[in-house]
Amino acid sequence: MRSPRWRALAGLILVACSSGPGAAPSTRDAGGGTDGADAGGSIGDAGIGGDGMALRDGSPAIDDLAPVLEPIRSANGLPALAGAVWSGPQMIAAGVTGVRKLGDPTPAELGDQWHLGSDTKAMTATLVGIYVDRGALAFGDTISTLFVGETIDPGYSAVTVLELLQHRGGAPQTIPQDIVAQMVSDGSAPGALGNAVRALISRPPAQAPGTFVYANAGYMIAGAALERVTGRTWEQLLVSDLFLPLDMRSCGFGAPGTAGVVDQPRGHDVPSPGATPVPIEPGPNADNPPALGPAGTVHCSLADWGKFLALHLAGARGVATGLVTPATMRTLQTPPPGGDYACGWGVVDRAWAGGTALAHSGSNTLWYVTAWLAPAKDLTFAVVTNRGDDIAGTATDQAFGPLIQRYAP
Repeated sequence: MRSPRWRALAGLILVACSSGPGAAPSTRDAGGGTDGADAGGSIGDAGIGGDGMALRDGSPAIDDLAPVLEPIRSANGLPALAGAVWSGPQMIAAGVTGVRKLGDPTPAELGDQWHLGSDTKAMTATLVGIYVDRGALAFGDTISTLFVGETIDPGYSAVTVLELLQHRGGAPQTIPQDIVAQMVSDGSAPGALGNAVRALISRPPAQAPGTFVYANAGYMIAGAALERVTGRTWEQLLVSDLFLPLDMRSCGFGAPGTAGVVDQPRGHDVPSPGATPVPIEPGPNADNPPALGPAGTVHCSLADWGKFLALHLAGARGVATGLVTPATMRTLQTPPPGGDYACGWGVVDRAWAGGTALAHSGSNTLWYVTAWLAPAKDLTFAVVTNRGDDIAGTATDQAFGPLIQRYAP
């Protein structure tokens, strides 16, 4: 049966925010990101105590954001709402409020894992950057050179890796239903991503390459290219080359948690406008098919996501990160001329950020997350919730206002 989580939604955040210093940045557009994998385990401990404030590594106490978040959570009917602020790599504020699952009293905790949706895209792009620096491929490599031996429609032949990461590779915004059916049938079987991509590139592009159209399929093609040049799966590469080097031990793929045990937050479906959110147990019905992985399958604790965000914050400030070269980081964070989307990041100017800001949202319709990076102020903001409809998107927008007023005046 086809997963009900399949949606072809966008996930970037480029709409102008409210005026005035500290005003909440808008993170809304036509959609909230599509993401996909079956339930997957994490690779270790989240590293934050359940009381939400005491860090296990002995770091100084941080500001508790729960009193700020609770009125927003309650007013919008969210099961749980969490957020954090970092100065450089250091978490300086965090909080969580609400429950892991509606109808169950288990409270959400700060160390819980949250489905990142399309905010996975920046991770896939960074993984490409790592292998560019290693000489395994180049941003200018084309589909025809990376998929030698496959049937490739002539319209895709000259499309580059960089164009795919910038959503300018001609890939369809909505993946054809027969390919979706194959992805669901393949599930997590080896080769599922490759099977889907072979079908995609054998057909004509959905629009002329070079045209911006937000397309999860483009990230699938980039992920499959990585698999071909390395001989390893995208998931294996992400763990070995990104999660472990950054000590992101809570990260995994698909919906977090164990079915039947309320050990992590549940994503919540809203079957119709105004309906009560329904918790969805981890498993195939809690996410999109695994072959959509490079476009958005990762789950992560706030603290561990912050380690990845800190990598990009440092890179945007011109600080060498050791994981990718400064030149590669600039490519990952620079939109093409006339555009405002780089490689997994919307790039915009915001007064409260002191200039350029990087941002992205993600959702698989059960979760909603947003991150904002303000390089000039060396600050990162992230807000997450386990509900994924438009109300959840509006609520996350609302949460940024007081955080910005306090930490980026």
